[in-house]
Formats: sequence, structure tokens, C-alpha cells
Amino acid sequence: MELRVLHYFLAVAKEQNISAAAQSLHLTQPTLSRQLKELEEELGKQLIIRGNRKISLTEEGILLRKRAEEILELVNRTEKEVMQSDDCVRGDIYIGTGETDGVREIARVAHQIQENYPGIIFHIVSGDAVDVCDRLDKGLLDFGILLGDMDKMKYYYMELPMKNTWGILMRRDSPLAQQNAVSPSDLWDKPLILSRQVDNKSGLYRWLGKEPLELRTVATYNLIYNASLMVDEGMGYAFTLEKLVNTTGSNLCFRPLKPKLELGMYLVWKKSQIFSKAAEIFLECLRKELMHENQG
Repeated sequence: MELRVLHYFLAVAKEQNISAAAQSLHLTQPTLSRQLKELEEELGKQLIIRGNRKISLTEEGILLRKRAEEILELVNRTEKEVMQSDDCVRGDIYIGTGETDGVREIARVAHQIQENYPGIIFHIVSGDAVDVCDRLDKGLLDFGILLGDMDKMKYYYMELPMKNTWGILMRRDSPLAQQNAVSPSDLWDKPLILSRQVDNKSGLYRWLGKEPLELRTVATYNLIYNASLMVDEGMGYAFTLEKLVNTTGSNLCFRPLKPKLELGMYLVWKKSQIFSKAAEIFLECLRKELMHENQG
């Protein structure tokens, strides 16, 4: 399977039309059609369903599109890293993270690095722990930031000093909004909106003192913005971390949990990871910054 052909396949998947894809690739339509047919023969699977006006992908085609995007992205990153000059550190650093105010520390270090190495570019990819670990395992990220429980046997990691406080995002006209904090029993009969990655190990169910089936979960989310819209529309109460939603001047408010519940924060990377020069600089600068803060 050639990278060139994967590029052709992605163009067809994007345009949903072989003629349009051929034009964007500066190929003739018969040439592109032949390349696609040869790819299907090589894999032994039909990838494309040809309609009158546009094409669609089979299940195998959808899988190949996802993998092809990952492969070409990794190839592009590798080329950039190998081709960079020895006397001028440049490059891209990819960091996956969930939503947390602790990213401020990463941004502070990134800014310091760019003052000395303006050729280093940071790419922050937002997602929950499921997304971050998936991309990290595939080599699409240099680092991941994970909150709470994490597999310390699977990754190398650096524990970060920032703590994340759990609480409830709710409407200001909610009865619970009159309280300074929210206790477990306050939520036992309430419609709950939970993070997609919340499970029995997360600590939230233990804090609630109830089994999942005993609670009224009405929705899940992976990014808090969408959850905030559900809360605003009256769907329920969202478990989230402090400082993620600016409730000033809005219909929403945040109340911490009582007893308090916090999550630790870790910077993680694959044990088999081979760092670029830019990634090595970032890791060393972060270590020095955290050491300086501890001494201070």
C-alpha cells in the first residue's frame, strides 16, 4: 500500500466524487479510478460504493479513511522532524489534554520556550482521556495530560502540582444554587450530566455513595461546552471541574462538592517514545519550572 494511493483515496473520500477528486489531484479520471480499483484488489475489500452523482464509503472504506489520515499525519510529522536543521531547533510539539485550568502551566512554559526557540510550534489537541490515550498510543501525540486515575505501568509520567476541584454546573434558578456547596444526597434524585470517561474508578460514584443504576443519568459529554448548553436548557446538573466555564453574566453557576473532591494531574508519554529535539526541550523546561516552583 503506497502513501501516494492513500492520498488519492482520501481525496476521493473528501470530494465524494471521483471526477472532482481527479481534478484536485491533477489526474485523469481513468487513472484515479484504476488506482482505486487496484487498492481494493490489494486489500481484498470493496472500499467505495459508486453512485450516479457521488460515491460513499463502505464500512471498510470508513476504517481505511481514519487509518489513512493517521498514517499521513504521522508521516508528515516525521518528515518535518528529520529535515530540521541541527543548528536551529524547530519543530512541532503535540499535546493532548482534557479540559483543565492546569493547562495554564503548560502554556506558561510553552511561551518561555518560544522566546528562545521561536521555531517551535505547540499544537494542543482537546479531548477526554479516551481520546488522548488513543492518539498517544498511535504516536500522534508527543505528550498527554491526564487527570485522576491513570495507568502508571503503561506510560512514563510526571506528576504535576496542579489540582482540579470537582463541582456542579447548574442553572442559577436551581434550588441547589442557593447553597455554597453540594453534598451527595442533594444529587441522588437529580438528573445528572456526566463526563464520558466517568466510571467506578473515577471517584465520583464513590463520592455519591450510589451505584450507577441507582442514579438518574440523563446525558454524557466529552467537552464541557456542550454540557453547559444542556444545563442551560434545563436538562440537568453537570459534574465538571472548577474554572472551565465562565459563568459571569450567564444563567449558570458553579458549586463545589462537599466533601471536597479533587483530581491530580499528570503529563504522560509512551515508554517507547523517541522525542524530537523540540519535545526534549519542552520536557526539560517543564521539569526546571516545576522544580523552581517547589523551591520557591
